[in-house]
Amino acid sequence: MVSPSTFQLHFFLILALATTVFSATLSPSYYEHVCPQALPTIKRVVEAAVNKERRMGASLLRLHFHDCFVQGCDASNLLDSTSTIDSEKNANPNNNSARGFEVIDQIKNEVDKICGCPVVSCADILAVAARDSVVALGGPTWNVHLGRRDSTTANRTLADNDIPAPTMDLPALINNFKNQGLDESDLVALSGGHTLGFAKCRFFRDRIHDETNIDDDFAEDLQENCPRTGGDGNLSPLDPTPARFDTGYFSNLLEEKGLLKSDQALLSGGSTDELVKTYSQNLDAFSADFANSMTKMGNIKVLTGNQGQIRSNCRRVN
Repeated sequence: MVSPSTFQLHFFLILALATTVFSATLSPSYYEHVCPQALPTIKRVVEAAVNKERRMGASLLRLHFHDCFVQGCDASNLLDSTSTIDSEKNANPNNNSARGFEVIDQIKNEVDKICGCPVVSCADILAVAARDSVVALGGPTWNVHLGRRDSTTANRTLADNDIPAPTMDLPALINNFKNQGLDESDLVALSGGHTLGFAKCRFFRDRIHDETNIDDDFAEDLQENCPRTGGDGNLSPLDPTPARFDTGYFSNLLEEKGLLKSDQALLSGGSTDELVKTYSQNLDAFSADFANSMTKMGNIKVLTGNQGQIRSNCRRVN
């Protein structure tokens, strides 16, 4: 049986190691000495969640994306509303749409338990869970740079303004990504994340009923599940194989079958056309560029060192 003094020594040793590590920059080996079981634990929980519901993989990927585009990759989108926090969960892109929070909670609980105390940030959990979700659905892997700290604030207004809207045209998308330090290649590669998952009717209703750069049969089929009024929450897949990482998303764009206006905008006679065509025929190229762009996105405005905190509960500030 472990004595109280032994437990205390173990606890303070972890804290001492964590304090040393927290002064470093992001690194794939960040938790190697502090808690070597952290990443395997995240992977185990993600794989179980995705095996239970394949759609969850896309949901966890989207959580990381929506986190990074709002004041950086700091897990601000996980915070619930309080008297001082206007939760990003209530922003239009997330409200009744973002999901997977309970999986993040489970990961946090199990990681903190195996590590002995809260040393793994919620922001890092989001980044690793996104990678592990993509891998679980047949996509590429990449080294996730770790060491992010968690924010103590959220910004609903920024979430409404900075998360790319499904109604954006190509110039608006390019500008939106440029504001995050991402270029046109990142735009196309990261949009390819829509090879996974579904969208709700309210996000594509206008496209399938009013736009002309859409395949007629495709639009008619979608209108049955997404009428002009009602059915806001009805789901349609973002590509023909929503639980498999492949090139189907880009092939759909060549046939004017992009579900969202912002999807089809990537193939609209503009500067991104050629890359869409390349990815539609080359899974290896798409996979490699997607992994690189995910790494780049994961470094947006991260908190390190003494900035922010390591939350004990991802839904609230310590």
